[in-house]
Order: sequence, then structure tokens, then C-alpha cells
Amino acid sequence: MAVASGILTMMQRSSWIRAMFEIGIQLKKQYGAENVYDFSLGNPDVDPPESFLRILAEEASVARKGVHGYMPNAGYPDVRSVIADYLTDQHGIAFTERYVLMTCGAGGALNVALKTLLNPGDEVLASVPCFMEYGFYTSNHGGTLKLVPSREDFDLDVDAFEAAISPKTAAVIVNSPNNPSGRVYPESTIAALAVMLERKSAEIGRAIYLISDEPYRRIVYDGVTVPGVFSHYRNTIVATSYSKDLSLPGERIGWLATNPKADDVENLVDGQILCNRILGFVNAPALMQRVVARLQGESVDVGIYLRRRDLLCRNLSEIGYRFTVPQGAFYLFPRAPGGDDVEFVRKLQNERVLAVPGTGFGLPGYFRIAFCVSEEVITRSIDGFRTAFEAV
Repeated sequence: MAVASGILTMMQRSSWIRAMFEIGIQLKKQYGAENVYDFSLGNPDVDPPESFLRILAEEASVARKGVHGYMPNAGYPDVRSVIADYLTDQHGIAFTERYVLMTCGAGGALNVALKTLLNPGDEVLASVPCFMEYGFYTSNHGGTLKLVPSREDFDLDVDAFEAAISPKTAAVIVNSPNNPSGRVYPESTIAALAVMLERKSAEIGRAIYLISDEPYRRIVYDGVTVPGVFSHYRNTIVATSYSKDLSLPGERIGWLATNPKADDVENLVDGQILCNRILGFVNAPALMQRVVARLQGESVDVGIYLRRRDLLCRNLSEIGYRFTVPQGAFYLFPRAPGGDDVEFVRKLQNERVLAVPGTGFGLPGYFRIAFCVSEEVITRSIDGFRTAFEAV
């Protein structure tokens, strides 16, 4: 057989999100796209800010000699310097471009971080529900993902993390605002996690790195703020992208930032730069680096997502669905009526409503609705949500 056995196993376990997306394609062919209500993929439909289009046009027209040539594998120094200044302002820690690596999105950033950190057999911890491709990313580099239960309100359970740590633990991944729950972890939780990781690192005799996956950081509601991790724990690495806050998922542009106070930080940064190259990324897209450097602090109109969240929550609550109102991102994660998330998602499919079972995020009994769709799609889907609910 031509395909490696490990890849065949991964294919069989492949993302529920993508599986539902493919089902959606077939349903749209059968019934027409306007008659299928696709909440499967977190693909933002909100246009990028107008400033993006203007800056893109300006940067694309630059004719400077060598502008399309090779660059340092870490990215353009001037771009990294701009982001370092932004991080310094946001977190109160003195960053320079040395500690910023431009990447092919957050997925590229996470793979670079894990490639740099993991020895064969190492373990990475993540709280469920979570983006389950963390498991694929970890296994890419010889490690194993261990899932840790969250609290009932989807906050991190620091005691559960502590119980899961072993001498093989290399890193903990957190994602706030969380995909799929929309939970923003409070500062008190981050502080408690940091204290515990410091203690356990000393206990097992190796630094446990905290990797914070933050592509939804600027998409928050109701005055909620996302606590910074750098000021709480020195062995911290942040991965992010501009896919969500600037609606640029197809451009594959993001960055990886390492706390300048981290253990063995110079080797860590040099390792990340090497890994960015040898994983085949080589460097992040040149044009997009220059564009996002001029868009620091900007984002799409989050009020659009807020209106959609409230519309969806109001209607589903009236039907009888049980859920925690998301504090950020653009996902709702209700309990599956009847308890069987896979079976309930099938009932929704019968109504041409596409959602993703919680099993795809490591937490059966729930399902995810991505509300980065138009208000019209939400409104037209409600009858289907009602029919599926009443069929349980």
C-alpha cells in the first residue's frame, strides 16, 4: 500500500469539521446552496477591513529591487519589529524582533513550536473541548496529545492538569477564546495555571512550556478581555494568525512569539527559526507580512458577530436548547438533545442544518455551531433546529 499506516489511521480519524463541510457540499448540490444552512466550518464571511484592501494594493505595487527574493527564515526584521512593539505595548514585557517569528498561520506556528520542543514520546496536554488537530500536530513531531477534562463552565481545571502531568510532559496548549466553547479563561485561572506549571516544572526537572493559541483574541463580547499569558509565566509561547480578526484565513499569515524570559530562550528561538525552514514553510508569505505589519490592532467589526450570537442564542433558547453563552470567538456549543451528539447532528442534517458533533472536539454530548454566517442563514435555519429538537 502506498500510503503510510500512520497516515491511514489519521485519515480514518480525520477532522469532523472537514467531514461535515464535505457533506455540506453534497447537500448544496442536491438542494441548492440557499436551502442548506452550513454552520460546520469556522470560515469567516465578514469582509476584511477596508484598510486591508488599500494597503494590499499599495504593497502589491511596490517595485523595489529584490522585493520578491528570499528573506531571513524568521521573516522580515522590520515586520517582526513592528509586532514586537505591539506585544510590548499589550503585555508590558520588552519584546524585540528576535523573539517574533512570522509563520504560515497559527497552524504553522503551532507545528514550529512543537517541532522545536518535542522529543520522541513526549506528551502535550490540552483541555477538552479543543481543536482536535492539536493531536495531529503533536504526533507530527513524535509526541502524544493527552486530553484533560475542563470544568462544567468550560474553564480550565488546573487540578486536572496537575494530575495529568508526568515526566514526559513537554507543553500545555490553551486556546482562549476557546474553539468550540467560546470560553475566555479568566485571569485568576491563568495565574493559577502558571503557579502550578512553575511548581511541576521544578518537580519533574524540566520546563513545561505553555503554548497559547490565540487567533480569536480580538473577537470578544460584552466587555470581556482576554488575559495575557506572558506576564504570568516565563516559559510561554504565543501562536496566532490574522485568519479570524482580519478575516484572512486563506492568506496563511500569523506569528509565533516567545517570552524573552523563557528558559534557554536563545536556543529555543534559534530552534524555531530552523524548524520554520525545515518543515518546508521556509518563511511566511512575503506580501502578507508587509500588509499585516501596517494593520496592527485592527480587526473586523466584531459587532456583526455579536448580533449573530444574540440572534442564534435567543432563538435556540426559546426552543429549549441548553448552552453557555460564548464570551468570544464565533461558536456556540450547546448540549446535544438526547445526549448522543453524533446522532443529533444526523437529525440536523435531515433538516439541511450542518453542525459538528462534540466528539470532534474531544467532548461527546455537545455539538458546535459556527455562527460566522449571515443573519439570514441563521433565521432560515431555526425551523430545522426546532424540528430536530422535537424529534428527540
